[in-house]
Amino acid sequence: MTETYSGLMKEKTFVFPLRVYYSDTDAGGVVYYANYLTFAEKARTEMIRLFGWEHRTAMESAEKQAFVVRHCEIDYRRSAKLDDLLEIHTMVTKIKGASMNMEQRIQLDGKDIVVLSVKLACITMDGKPARIPVVLRDKLLPYVKCK
Repeated sequence: MTETYSGLMKEKTFVFPLRVYYSDTDAGGVVYYANYLTFAEKARTEMIRLFGWEHRTAMESAEKQAFVVRHCEIDYRRSAKLDDLLEIHTMVTKIKGASMNMEQRIQLDGKDIVVLSVKLACITMDGKPARIPVVLRDKLLPYVKCK
C-alpha cells in the first residue's frame, strides 16, 4: 500500500483526523454546513490513496479514470466549531462493477455530528461509466463492512 499523509485503518474503518480551521467556519466560529462535504471528500481521498489509487495518476493513465459522487445523503446532527479536532470514519459498504457505497461518520469526542451515505461512480474522463480497476477492487473487498 502507498503511504498516506494522515489517517489509518482500524479494522474495516478508515479514521481520518481533521482540525477545524478559521477558514472552515462562519463569523460565529461554527463550521459552514457545506464544509462537511469537503471534510468527507478529504477522508475518502486519503482512504483510497492508502489502497494505491491516486486520483491524478488515474486521470492521466491510459484508462483515464476518476471517481465522482453519484449520490449523497447527509444528516447534520450537531455543529463543529473552530479548533475542534474531528475524526472522519469511512467505511466501504458495497462494491459493484462501476460503483461503490460508503458510509462516513464525522465525529467529535467520539459522537457522530454528521453522517453521510455516499455512492461513488467510476468514470472515464469523457464521462462514461468504467469498471473499478480490479487491483483496487481486490484491495478494498476485504474491508467492505456490511450494514
